[in-house]
Amino acid sequence: MLKPLMAAMLLAGLAVSAGPLTSAWAADLKVIQTQRSKDVVVTLKSETGQWKPGKNAFVIEFTSAATKQPMDMGKVSLSTSMVMPGMAPMVDGATVTPDKAPGRYLGTIEFPDAGARQVTVTWDGPAGKGSTRLSVSVR
Repeated sequence: MLKPLMAAMLLAGLAVSAGPLTSAWAADLKVIQTQRSKDVVVTLKSETGQWKPGKNAFVIEFTSAATKQPMDMGKVSLSTSMVMPGMAPMVDGATVTPDKAPGRYLGTIEFPDAGARQVTVTWDGPAGKGSTRLSVSVR
């Protein structure tokens, strides 16, 4: 009797701890920014349509500019930098993993503070190798 109770408590704990990370992926997402790079459209989305200081969950979607169809981009990464006068740039990297849906990648990133970030998205896969840059405000 103790084992089923412990198993139920463990599953409940996992569901609660995963909640903030999965909520952005299950909800209606708002566009943070869209950027075209040659024949690829890169769309960065989140639950609120913006990033804030602290932990953020987001989605990157890749579609063909010509056909509007999702594109498998293989290995995808996202990094950000913030330039501050008289200091080295603050650089933050995200954790990005492919979603079950083609052309869709799930990510998390944490920011220590607000400010304008230069975001670089890179990919290397079946659709080729490339990158694009976006400017995103963390507020």
